[in-house]
Amino acid sequence: MFEEQPQPEIEALINSDPEFKQLYQRHKKLDKKVMDAELGVLPIDDTTLAQMKREKLAAKDRLARLYDSRQH
Repeated sequence: MFEEQPQPEIEALINSDPEFKQLYQRHKKLDKKVMDAELGVLPIDDTTLAQMKREKLAAKDRLARLYDSRQH
């Protein structure tokens, strides 16, 4: 997430915006869990996996909106 944006900008947002920081950390945590579940490392049922993916997407969308609003 945010691979295309300059890292100093992302780090500045993480350090200055508590909501952005919380969502960023939540997205990273969900991303790891989803990846582990898809690799079979984390045993999880399909319903829970689908919910985690929806939550991860919602966090990503909110992060993108926050990032865009801070850049304009």
